[in-house]
Amino acid sequence: MAYYSVLAVTPTSQDWIPDYIGPANALVAKHGGKYLARTDSHQRLEGEGEEVALRIVIEWPSRQAALDFMNEPEYLPHLKARTEGSISHHFLIEGKDDLA
Repeated sequence: MAYYSVLAVTPTSQDWIPDYIGPANALVAKHGGKYLARTDSHQRLEGEGEEVALRIVIEWPSRQAALDFMNEPEYLPHLKARTEGSISHHFLIEGKDDLA
């Protein structure tokens, strides 16, 4: 079953971004992930809250693939840089409908 990483990322510093993109792309692919959206083009249709600069959606082939990516030793320094250089919220969502 597919899983989805849904992130809201607002950089507080731009310093980490150039060194992050290439390795993150490669490591997402290594773990079977696929970017479905990675954009600053988004619109709030409902609710209130903080404005977020970037919305990112990654499709994973499994929960384990997503967790393996997050725990990948090569990714950890990039994760640290992203979390220190941004306000980030990351949700892992199972691709199912519990209300059907």
